[in-house]
Amino acid sequence: MKLNGTTLKLDSKESGPDINDLIGDEHIYTSLETPMRADAFEKSDEEKMVNIAGHFEKIMLEMGLDLTDDSLKGTPARVAKMYIQEIFSGLNPENKPRVALFDNKYKYKEMLVEKHITVQSFCEHHFVPIIGEAHVAYISGGKVIGLSKINRLVQYFAKRPQVQERLTVQIANELKAMLETEDVAVIIDARHMCVSMRGVEDHASSTVTSSYHGKFNDENVRNEFFKYLD
Repeated sequence: MKLNGTTLKLDSKESGPDINDLIGDEHIYTSLETPMRADAFEKSDEEKMVNIAGHFEKIMLEMGLDLTDDSLKGTPARVAKMYIQEIFSGLNPENKPRVALFDNKYKYKEMLVEKHITVQSFCEHHFVPIIGEAHVAYISGGKVIGLSKINRLVQYFAKRPQVQERLTVQIANELKAMLETEDVAVIIDARHMCVSMRGVEDHASSTVTSSYHGKFNDENVRNEFFKYLD
């Protein structure tokens, strides 16, 4: 079978690995930026939800589900709304949180750490959840950010199909640009449902990724960060 010019092996008896399966299982990502088409925002959110509902209805019908059942008939519209307005709302730059920066009038020169920030994202390879925590730190170079805005930035980049490595770097790069400092660190510890629900079906493991910049490349500074996470 071919999809967008790519041959898909649908019969598990076929010999040789499917490159698409290998990419998913090996956790590959191809770009720092979330892959988006140039025409991604030509349609309104309302148009997208109508189209997604229609496509998802076809998927449900293909699986043999009875959409005349009261429990299922509203599911395509609910999924469409959830995709556009909720779990993938971070794809739209208009939803990027507006962050006010403040001068560091207290002259606070030590590390600021915001830890145990909830991460709820979706694996871009299988569209199943990634659930965990982010720990973010920075040392002010003259600007400070409201604490809740750090959480909102994490959530914004998480609300899109993601790979954990990319998510970690995107958060770090955004904070560096906003705060005008290189002294930023991000750690994410998360469980991937594509590991626990399918494939190896390992329910205990988690994945840890990190992004260290500026002073956080110094072992002593990094160890101080680690100490606060205990």
